[in-house]
Amino acid sequence: MPPLVLDENESGKEGPWVTYARMVTLRTNKALTGPDLGVPQLVFQSYYEAKYGKEAWESLDKIPRGEWMDYLVWYRRVLDIPVQNSTKVDVIRPLPEGPRGCLYEVVVNTPTCAGTKIYARKVVLATGIQGGGEWHIPSFIKNSVPRDKFAHTAEFIDFEALKGKKVAILGGGASAFDNAQYGLERGVGEVHVFVRRPELPRINPIRYMEFSGFLKHFSDLDDATKYAGINFFMQFNQPPTNCTFNRAARFPNFRLHTGAPWTGLELEGDRVRVTTPQGSELFDFLIVSTGLLTDTKLRPELREVADQIAVWADRYSPANPAERNPLIDVHPYLGPCFEYQPRKAGERAPHLAGIFAYNYSALVSLGLSASALSGMKYAIHKLISGITRQLFLDDQALFIGDYLNYRTEEFVGVWPLPPDAAQQQQDKDKDKAALPGAEEEAEVEAAAGAAAAAAAEVAAKAAAALVIAQ
Repeated sequence: MPPLVLDENESGKEGPWVTYARMVTLRTNKALTGPDLGVPQLVFQSYYEAKYGKEAWESLDKIPRGEWMDYLVWYRRVLDIPVQNSTKVDVIRPLPEGPRGCLYEVVVNTPTCAGTKIYARKVVLATGIQGGGEWHIPSFIKNSVPRDKFAHTAEFIDFEALKGKKVAILGGGASAFDNAQYGLERGVGEVHVFVRRPELPRINPIRYMEFSGFLKHFSDLDDATKYAGINFFMQFNQPPTNCTFNRAARFPNFRLHTGAPWTGLELEGDRVRVTTPQGSELFDFLIVSTGLLTDTKLRPELREVADQIAVWADRYSPANPAERNPLIDVHPYLGPCFEYQPRKAGERAPHLAGIFAYNYSALVSLGLSASALSGMKYAIHKLISGITRQLFLDDQALFIGDYLNYRTEEFVGVWPLPPDAAQQQQDKDKDKAALPGAEEEAEVEAAAGAAAAAAAEVAAKAAAALVIAQ
């Protein structure tokens, strides 16, 4: 059963990079590694230098968003990753456990066929930042404004139609300013950013969390420390990058309103009146930058197992009830390799353990990992180890049976040696000596094939797994 990746987007439009991501460059350091899995020829730097030259890499500050997408398309092509695009997963259904573990029936819909069934031994939910829940739009907005008058930052926005228009953005995080500068550069008449807090966020805990020890070993901390650490993390919204803020703020038609939560919304004709403690104004369109909610029960593809999946509220309670954080409590309580676990500790639930939440919902259990480029170089090996461990144990009867019956002879020597054996060995040694540089040439050939071999090994390790992306 070969590995297969399912992606709901069209080919070349996977992920956020050319759809709803509107930053000019990635926020992370250009030298960070991740998708390459330790193969030097696959790092972004190697790709970029091959395309533009070493001097271009040296002068590059941060990775342009479009260039990153081009790199990922190249990465997929050179590794020949089997991706089935335009395929949306409807439900993941565990089948009764058999002698080789659980099998999953994954029902998918495509533009031409609904209800197709795909079977897999392991399922990886590589579904990104929203893959453990959904993008959040406050109910007071949904209940007050027609749907064509607002959009979440993660949705399609027709900025061409907003040329010359007046737009209000709710939220003071990175995506708010990404959309502000994106719209202003495309001719939006005015952009007003409204922030509930009295000042913009300035501290980004992610920067501290990105050192190797934290990334690699956060998952080894005890539950109390993990809980307290993520509770601290959630006190801070991710601030905009300095360049993104400056790119938006340089426009004379940009406005920033701090200490200005939206206290009222009302449709007046074809416009929306936004009321804050500072007054009210009319706008043509609203953009909502209010992040996401993590909750496994919000994922339709998990509807048949969500009630059985352990969340943090099932497994841990702070000693001080006042320190309980309901946002943390609904995160899945994952195993060390991103696998789902049963709500009661000690219960056997192989039908859950074969589903791996390799997405942002792993934050509390494994720290920055699945949806952070900085954590990927450590996270992916944990995931692969979990999958291969399960596959080996599922098939242990087969492997151990073959092992106990192993009788292949390696040594084929005989004694006494045949009369001409010594002469034949001497002739072989002379032939090798007569070929100058033969050993060096073999070494060069071996080095040239190293990248391909490493890539093949990565693919082999993921065999029998179904990866679901968004």
